[in-house]
Amino acid sequence: MDISVVVPLFNEEESIPELYAWIERVMHVNDFSFEVVFINDGSTDRSWEIIKELKQKSENVRGIKFRRNYGKSPALFCGFEQAQGDVVITMDADLQDSPDEIPELYRMIKMDGYDMVSGWKKKRYDPISKTLPTKLFNATARKVSGIKNLHDFNCGLKAYRKDVVKNIEVYGEMHRYIPYLAKNAGFNRIGEKVVHHQARKFGNTKFGGWNRFFNGYLDLISLWFLSKFGVKPMHFFGLLGSLTFILGFISVVAVGISKLYSMHHGMPYRLVTDSPYFYLSLTAMIIGTQLFLAGFIGELITRNAPERNNYKIETIL
Repeated sequence: MDISVVVPLFNEEESIPELYAWIERVMHVNDFSFEVVFINDGSTDRSWEIIKELKQKSENVRGIKFRRNYGKSPALFCGFEQAQGDVVITMDADLQDSPDEIPELYRMIKMDGYDMVSGWKKKRYDPISKTLPTKLFNATARKVSGIKNLHDFNCGLKAYRKDVVKNIEVYGEMHRYIPYLAKNAGFNRIGEKVVHHQARKFGNTKFGGWNRFFNGYLDLISLWFLSKFGVKPMHFFGLLGSLTFILGFISVVAVGISKLYSMHHGMPYRLVTDSPYFYLSLTAMIIGTQLFLAGFIGELITRNAPERNNYKIETIL
């Protein structure tokens, strides 16, 4: 199979038929063998009924129905598991991503040799409450990830070589950082394509701008830490704890030496416990010990949580 199109959705009953008809038209014109995997992320409208109707009409339609709303990352994770195409393309269901971009994305993966290609919505039709935090977020993501050539990490329209989606784990809210996840997994040929962004035709956006902005930074910090120290947390906590403990210990010694020096030369002195520096030094030693132990415990506990990607799927078509 040439292409799998993975479409996560939540309450998009108006746009699903038009989106599938558009995808189908593009695939037939270009003579692609394809499938469209719709992931219904706990929709409360008729989205699932419409997917079932499309399935009855076309064998190219597949569907996954979650029992409740989990979010975009879990939807993509399950969609990637089911995808069978040599090239996997993701897009949102709100018709803001154009299926007309699919042939060129496919060519860039198959002919140009990219592992993944991320869309860049250079001209956007979103309100400033969404575009401003997006620009700030992308600037930070480029700096932290080291992927300098990407302008839009969070664009839903992306293309992947099949090996990429089968070797990365998208969980929590990490869909924003799939290029970073791919890079950490050893897929370094990451390209970008300017794609057409269309104004939303039905309903309202399901993701808030500033809320996504702040959550995105927290996720970026988590991903950076895991990529740097996730396998060896002792390298981070042990070093930091050791430095803090040594600093505290030197400070305690300095306070003690200061008192002994004053006593030896007959100078006025005060008890060590009367000095605030003594308590600050003890606090630093305690914190250093705790950080060191946190690193040691982190070495004993792997970060593989068996329930992390256990999502309750009601139906698979």
